[in-house]
This record gives sequence, structure tokens and C-alpha cells, in this order.
Amino acid sequence: MASAEILTIGTEILLGEILDTNTRYLSHKLREQGIDLYRQTTVGDNIKRIAQAIQHSLPETDIIITTGGLGPTVDDPTRQAIAEAVSVEIEFRTELWDQIQERYRRYGRTPTENNKRQAFVPQGAIAVENPVGTAPAFIVETQDCAIIALPGVPHEMKHLMENTIIPYLHQRLNLDSVIKTRIIHTAGVGESQIDDRIGDLETFSNPTVGLAAHSGQVDVRITAKGRTDEEADLLIRSIEHELRERLGEWIYGADKETLEQAALNNIQSIGWNLAVIEAGLRGELIHRLAGAEGPFMGGEALTNQLSEDELFDMVEAYRDERSVEAVFGVSIHPGKERQKVYLALATPEEKAVYPVYYGGPPGYTIRWAVNQCLDLIRKY
Repeated sequence: MASAEILTIGTEILLGEILDTNTRYLSHKLREQGIDLYRQTTVGDNIKRIAQAIQHSLPETDIIITTGGLGPTVDDPTRQAIAEAVSVEIEFRTELWDQIQERYRRYGRTPTENNKRQAFVPQGAIAVENPVGTAPAFIVETQDCAIIALPGVPHEMKHLMENTIIPYLHQRLNLDSVIKTRIIHTAGVGESQIDDRIGDLETFSNPTVGLAAHSGQVDVRITAKGRTDEEADLLIRSIEHELRERLGEWIYGADKETLEQAALNNIQSIGWNLAVIEAGLRGELIHRLAGAEGPFMGGEALTNQLSEDELFDMVEAYRDERSVEAVFGVSIHPGKERQKVYLALATPEEKAVYPVYYGGPPGYTIRWAVNQCLDLIRKY
């Protein structure tokens, strides 16, 4: 199985000034081609450090993809850094300069002298024309590895990846497999409880099974490798069936399915409509339910805390006054060591309020409380 590393270049990324979306995109594309992603690294605009990162990776991976640092300014170091990493000079390519000038003419502009920097590539590199931007890409091949330098501008990088680089990878690596992933979502249960039930599945090599805990929910990731989509899908289905057998009602959906949609689907299946009262959640519960499809009638978002009795009375009164079949409420009470959260409900079948407790980081309390309420609605 071929392996790859992504090297994102840009001091602005290290400083948190811009969000790196290129790595996520490239990770998905590599996975789709059946290429294992070995490592993701971010390096600032420093020739020496970029060259060192590349030299470190050369003996360990088949493909290194860099993004960024191909612009015309003095702080665009990727060309020189790659050349130093493989011990060659950079050279001027007339055909690249012609392409750059033509691109500027299309934009009704004239390139400046520093744009000529973009026509330089490491000696022996394979030049890659960029039809949607001014920065040409290039590929440097060594005996065991290919270094692919792509622009950092997302739409340029994506165009080149899909139209030039992926075909190149298939030809160079004789790719004959795919990697596919499916995410199973659970709620109302902790990571350790899930691990206790499926720990043996987490030792498999293909498909692999892994856990990712969030506030109030846990995702189970299934990743399968196969020669075809159908083969990988078959492997995933087998594990998913086993997961559903073992985890039961803890599972609320998969991939893009959301907890709020599962909650509204349940209320709709009962034949009710729904409203919510939230206190101290900054409108997050209402916002998530409003983004799903189903019988959601809105509600009230309060900034003050509600005691157990106040929450119960308000949920009951809201149901009676608004002719809503089901009203659920939630109120957060911060504490020093743990947060107390009151959950309340008023439906044609039941009226109740009870406390639950959250001992995680205080900053995650709102998300946890929202997920607790949505899970209660889903399971009602």
C-alpha cells in the first residue's frame, strides 16, 4: 500500500491567522485513491526547515505533497527548499514564464518582474501548468519518492489535484485499491463503555475500528481497504452490522446523519410536535433543532438559570399555553467540580424533571447538555 505525507507551508497557518483546509481535502483525496496518509506537518516560510522536513520524510514515504509557498514574493520558499532537499539548483523555464504572462493577459494585467520567480523550478522537475492561477506546480521525482508541490490557494490546489495529480499518482504507483470510511454515531454513553463492548473489533487490521469522543456523543470510525469500492463497502457493512448488534440504541445514525434529526424523526413518528425551553445554553439547542427537518415549533432561550421547580413549571405552562404536544427543557447550573444540568419534559404521557451531572471541562458543558437533551428526545 502506497503511503504519503502532506506538508503544509505557511507561517500564517502556524500563527493561526488562516485556517488550513487544504490538508483535510488532500487527506480525503488520498484515502479515496487507496493511499495511506503517513503524516501531516505544517512548516513556516523557512527554506532550511522545509528542506529538513522533506529530507526527513523522503526515506519513509512514497509521496510528499506540499501546499503553499509558490507565490512570487521573497517569502515564498518552496521551490528553493525542495531543490535544497534533493541537492539540486533551481532553473528558469521559459515555457512556464510564457504561461504566466498569458494568464496575466487573460486577467487584463501585466506581470511584474518578481513574477518570474514562479517560472523557476528545481532542476529536472516535471512542470505542471496551472490553468486556474498564476503559480505553476511541479513534481520532483527521486528513486523512491515523488515530491509534488501545489499552490496554497484552495481552488487552484483542488483543480490541479483532481485533473493532473491524481492521474499521475495512478500511473506512478499503479494504484489498484481504495480506502473508504464510515462513521457510526452514538449518544448517551461514554467512550469507555463502548470500548468495553467492541474492544476486540478495535484490534482488526482491515477494516480498522477506532473511537473519537465528543461532548455527549462518541463516534466509531470504520476504515476499510479494498481493490474496488464494492469490496471495501462489503468489509464495512460486515463490521457495521456487528456494531449495531452490540451497541443497539446507543447508535443514532451514521456519516452525515445528525442527533437533532434523529430526535425530530422520533417525535414525528409518534405524531407529536415539539418545542423546547433552554436556560444558559445560548440558543444552541434551538439553533440545532431549527436546522433539522421535522415538527419543531421553536421555543424560548433564556439567559438566566432555572431551578428544578422553575424549569418544570415553565415547560408545563408552555405546553398548555401553546398547544404543543411535547415540550422539553434544559437548564445548566455551573459548579466548581461538576456541572448540574436539569432536564424536564411535558408530553401527553409524562411530566417529569430530573438532574444529570457533567464532570468534563466547563467550556464543553453547553454542547454536552444540548446532546443530552437531544438524546432524551430521540429515545422518548
